[in-house]
Amino acid sequence: MKRKIKMIGMDLDGTLLTTKKELLPYTREILRKAIDQGVVVLAATGRALSGVPQELLEFPGMRYVVTANGARIIDQQSENMILYEKLLPLEKANQLLDVFRKYDTLLEVYFDGRGYVSREHLNKLSHYVPDPYMVNYISRTRTSVDDLEALIQEKQAPMDKVQALFYDLKERQTVLDEIEQWNDVSVAHALAMNIEVNAGGVNKGSAMLRLGEMLGIRREEIMACGDGNNDLDMLKTVGFAVAMKNAESSVKAAADYITGTNDEQGVAKAIEHFVLR
Repeated sequence: MKRKIKMIGMDLDGTLLTTKKELLPYTREILRKAIDQGVVVLAATGRALSGVPQELLEFPGMRYVVTANGARIIDQQSENMILYEKLLPLEKANQLLDVFRKYDTLLEVYFDGRGYVSREHLNKLSHYVPDPYMVNYISRTRTSVDDLEALIQEKQAPMDKVQALFYDLKERQTVLDEIEQWNDVSVAHALAMNIEVNAGGVNKGSAMLRLGEMLGIRREEIMACGDGNNDLDMLKTVGFAVAMKNAESSVKAAADYITGTNDEQGVAKAIEHFVLR
């Protein structure tokens, strides 16, 4: 059954992109048809702007992008003008980093749409990330520095988000249990080994609704597709929620419809089935 959809927000990793981080021809064609039909189509990702594939940033008609789990809404057609942002205060970020440093972690900090990691940790990325395609993506999109703490002291600014990649999943769970009790941050995890933290109240769902308000699009006219924990609020918030077949069980439970996997181009299939005339 066709639905009255005016906006579609799509997670990237595990959702729009294949395991190899590719955007396949059928998916490109369906996105193009939706845009030609007047639908606002955008990436809604945990990635910083510098991590969004250039193919999507340059995709004809794809004007907006939600980055850093909803911390920023960006208008690409206006020289990447920031339409909205809510950043993690520096003091809170440092408190989180102090917790993460107690464990075997790779730390990432995000300033102004770019992720930073120490060169030492980036050189042993596979210690923390078993997926070679994810290793390749992170290696290509992060800026390495000699001293991450020195960078933080130099910038003295709030952050888009902070992220930790854990070697030991039990240690990750210990930290997750602790910081989920903090009442002034938003905690999510898109991967089995990571924890990512934003300012309180930040999530992809609130960003999608905010953009909808700017464009005169109602909640019930917004569709979103996702697979991971950082997509959960988005799927619970929008009018029509699509989970990938490869999604976490909690994400599937929140969905109105379960489509194929990301490697089966499930996003495109859902759009063709429910949106295209």
